[in-house]
Amino acid sequence: MIHGWGGSNENPWFNWLKKELEKRKFQVIIPTMPDTMKPTINAWTAKLAEVIGKPDENTYLIGESIGTQTIMRYLEKTKGKIGGCVLVVPWFNLTDETWDDEGYTREIAKSWLETPINFEKIKKSCNKFVAIFSDNDPYVPLSDSKIFKEKLNAKVIIDKKKGHYQVDEAPVVLKELLDMTI
Repeated sequence: MIHGWGGSNENPWFNWLKKELEKRKFQVIIPTMPDTMKPTINAWTAKLAEVIGKPDENTYLIGESIGTQTIMRYLEKTKGKIGGCVLVVPWFNLTDETWDDEGYTREIAKSWLETPINFEKIKKSCNKFVAIFSDNDPYVPLSDSKIFKEKLNAKVIIDKKKGHYQVDEAPVVLKELLDMTI
């Protein structure tokens, strides 16, 4: 599970989900990503590759916000194929409100926003995609949901009133991951 920009492995819903998955005998890893207030594509994808080791179809990834970007950019480069991804508040664009929040700067986001993504390579590296959006996310435009549907053939879910997924529990994420593993 890969946290978002400025986040950590102490994310409340990540820890809730980890407990729920471990009850069901999943092995769950939640690394703290490097330099979380100044995330870079190379550092974050290298960390994810290190944590995963050799991916296989029993590998499932969950990401939040920039963590979803990290997952996609990792999948672009990996030689293996994983079982699936649950992408929570994923984005290709960010709203103007993003820049009003302390710590989120256009300078840091620029490479994430402007470096092209090869969707065909990503699709070949993962069996299933689910993209979960919030209808009142101040940072991610809901219109990005169409990109995930069109480019990755993702199942798109619009969750109600979750903001930028600042929640304590994420039952929809658990359900979608469990459905993916059947």
